Amino acid sequence: MQQTFYKYQGTGNDFVMIDNRQELFDKTNTKHIAFLCDRRFGIGADGLILLENHIDLDFKMVYYNADGNESSMCGNGGRCLVAFAKYLGIVFNKAVFEAVDGIHHAEVENNMVKLQMQDVHAIEKHEGHVFLNTGSPHHVQFEEHIEDFDIRKKGSKIRYGEPYNEAGSNVNFVKKISEATFAVRTYERGVEDETLSCGTGVTAVALAMNYLGETNQNLVTLQTKGGDLKVSFKKEGNSYKNVWLIGSAKFVFKGTI
Repeated sequence: MQQTFYKYQGTGNDFVMIDNRQELFDKTNTKHIAFLCDRRFGIGADGLILLENHIDLDFKMVYYNADGNESSMCGNGGRCLVAFAKYLGIVFNKAVFEAVDGIHHAEVENNMVKLQMQDVHAIEKHEGHVFLNTGSPHHVQFEEHIEDFDIRKKGSKIRYGEPYNEAGSNVNFVKKISEATFAVRTYERGVEDETLSCGTGVTAVALAMNYLGETNQNLVTLQTKGGDLKVSFKKEGNSYKNVWLIGSAKFVFKGTI
């Protein structure tokens, strides 16, 4: 069977996009999804995303990690899916869609997509790191030598270690550049390696840095290997609301496989 796909990337975080409004894609075939994401034998991507019909909203997002398993929210994937929906003519400059973690609002201007993330009501402070969920679970810790350490080795050890174990957590390493700028490298579960950027990860880092008192700004720039992302938010008591992930989302190519 021939499958038409579209490739999108948001600051180097890349995705296979499939228009599944006709519900023809086999969502139970984990091996096939992993094959499509394989960089040597398939198309190559950090994840695969299905755009599906929604009874009330503009569309529905179904996200799979590169290992073929359906996963938690992907921020850059959500931004890319909004750009894809605009390409398909489903939305124009605003969108409302449902993902695994609930309803999201988005705005599009040229190649820039702003995605509203879920409110965060709890951040756990531990010795040497903080933990929070921004649609996906994230471990955040400082790493002074962020440019040249073995993130795959260090990230996987934390991802599979206590207290995360089998469920696992994404792992973010952070270096402070200035009051409102931080460098970030992320080890993603499901990909089981570093990705060039991670949307829910940089969101977690921005909120964590404010929580720890490392920044008093409510608009933070996160430098990733794939480019810069911005996160804006409003702090109310111990909660973070009106959280927006902002960055580029670009069409790469269309093909059949």
